[in-house]
Amino acid sequence: MIRARFRTPLRDDLWVNELSTTFTAATFRLLSGVPKADHALELGEVQATDPAPVVAAIKDHPDISAYEAIHRDERRAVGQYQVADQGLYELLWESSLPPEFPVVVENGTMEFDLTTSRAQFEAFGEALDARGKSYRLLSVVHTADEEPVLTERQRECLTVALRRGYFEVPRDCTLAEIAAALEVDKSSASETIRRGTARVLQQFFVGAD
Repeated sequence: MIRARFRTPLRDDLWVNELSTTFTAATFRLLSGVPKADHALELGEVQATDPAPVVAAIKDHPDISAYEAIHRDERRAVGQYQVADQGLYELLWESSLPPEFPVVVENGTMEFDLTTSRAQFEAFGEALDARGKSYRLLSVVHTADEEPVLTERQRECLTVALRRGYFEVPRDCTLAEIAAALEVDKSSASETIRRGTARVLQQFFVGAD
């Protein structure tokens, strides 16, 4: 079994590309989606310092209809809506792979995970290459273990740290900033990063064949 994470630029005419390049500091997360005949029903989340203007822009976008707010606080808003364009699903449809959520969009790029066989993984890469689609393979783990390498919390913490430049040299953000983004104290953030990093390294150097 292979677990892989990809990053690819979004199609220019997608609504989420337009809004994510307008609100460059916001993170858009597709939590669930059901493609229909000519539209898709989606559950989406916005993470931002102030999500209100982002949500307002989503509601006002011509591709979005029937938006219903599910939850909102100071940094996070969740809504259910109908979208006219199914472009987020095109890559997965072409390779016959089911979408794996959440799909994360930031500043015009989409990140998503695949859990599949080696043959399907290679076929997916060939489909991307055949289309001339630009993409980056962020991570790939070969494993026979059905348990995930990281817990959900460890994945969330490491993802925030990676995106904000915590692992860059020199660092682009501090541990305190990571803790604030996750709404935890510094010791909890530090412990989660250390444990998650250790599990990734162990899998890479020991668990992979």
